Amino acid sequence: MHVSTYLMFTGDAEAALNFYRQVFPDMEVSEVNRYPEESGELAGKLLPTRIVIGDHNIMLTDSPNVHQFTFTPSMSIFINFETEEELVAVHDRLCAEGEPLMPLDDYDFSRMFAWIQDKFGVSWQLNLP
Repeated sequence: MHVSTYLMFTGDAEAALNFYRQVFPDMEVSEVNRYPEESGELAGKLLPTRIVIGDHNIMLTDSPNVHQFTFTPSMSIFINFETEEELVAVHDRLCAEGEPLMPLDDYDFSRMFAWIQDKFGVSWQLNLP
C-alpha cells in the first residue's frame, strides 16, 4: 500500500512544484507526468507528479476541470522539524506570499509552531516538538 497526499490545482501545479522546490531544498521529485500535446489548453501541464518532502509523498496535478472547491485549512500537511533553523527557514518562505493562520510562536502544545496557508491555498502546520 502506498499513501500520498493529492493536491489538485487548476493550472498552476507547475508553479507550485517550483515554489515547493525553493521552500524545501531537500525535496525529491520522483516522477513528472504531463498532458500530451494533443490536450489543447492542458498540453504540457502536470498530470499526477510525485514529490517527497521528508518521508511524505505528495502528488501534484492540474485538473482538466474547474471545480466549485479549492484547498481548505481543515486539511493540512503537518511537519515536525528537528531544528529551529529549519522550521524558521520554511516558515519564512511559505509566509512570503502566504497567510499565517497561527503565527510562529511558543504554544502550550509546542515550543515552536506555525500554521500557514501558502500562496496556492495549501495549508501547512510547522512544528518543533
